Amino acid sequence: MNIPEGLKYTRDHEWMDSKGTVGVTDYAQEALGDVVFVELPAVGRILKSGEAFGVVESVKSVSDLYSPADGVVTAVNDALVGNPELINQDPYEQGWIIRMETTGATEELLDSTAYQHQIEGE
Repeated sequence: MNIPEGLKYTRDHEWMDSKGTVGVTDYAQEALGDVVFVELPAVGRILKSGEAFGVVESVKSVSDLYSPADGVVTAVNDALVGNPELINQDPYEQGWIIRMETTGATEELLDSTAYQHQIEGE
C-alpha cells in the first residue's frame, strides 16, 4: 500500500499536499473497488473542514468526499469526468480531485506514520 510521506491524511482517507491538492488515498481507492463516477464541486465553492464536497461512486458503494480544511476550491480535476478510473490507477498524481486555497481550520490531519497506524487498526 502506498502512503507517501510529506502528505497529510484525514481519518476519512483523503490526502492533502502543501499546495492544497486533495484526493483519496491508495487505501481508500482499493477499498472502493473500480471507481465509475466522481461528483466534483464547483470552482469557487467555499468549504468548511470536515464538510462533504463531492461523491465517489464505485461498483461496490457510494462514498462522500470530505474537505480536510477550511478553504475555497480553486480547481477540479476535469479529467475524472471522463476517466474516473484515474483514481484507481494513480490516486496521488493523475487521480487528484480538487485543489483548494486553505483559509483556516483543518481537520485533525495525520502524517504518513499515524495514517499507517490508523489503517492497520481497521
